[in-house]
Amino acid sequence: MSILVDTPRWPAHGRLWAHLISDDNLDELHEFAARHRIPRRGFDFDHYDIPEEIWQQLIDDGASLVDSHELTRRLIASGLRVTMRERRGR
Repeated sequence: MSILVDTPRWPAHGRLWAHLISDDNLDELHEFAARHRIPRRGFDFDHYDIPEEIWQQLIDDGASLVDSHELTRRLIASGLRVTMRERRGR
């Protein structure tokens, strides 16, 4: 079980954002996010959007830094990935 984060590089709302996932289960992901006071509204079906201001803290507290391709690969392999088609249906 791992919590993974990629590099903040997606601009929105005047800042850069990263993605935070679990490669095992969503309960683990939600627990990690709650410990870091990341609001549930930041959860987007299979990941949290993370502002760059807290990114280093998450790594310091145990999140593994991976590139975006590895993050996506691990999310798909976990079976937790929600596709765009599935998102539209929810």
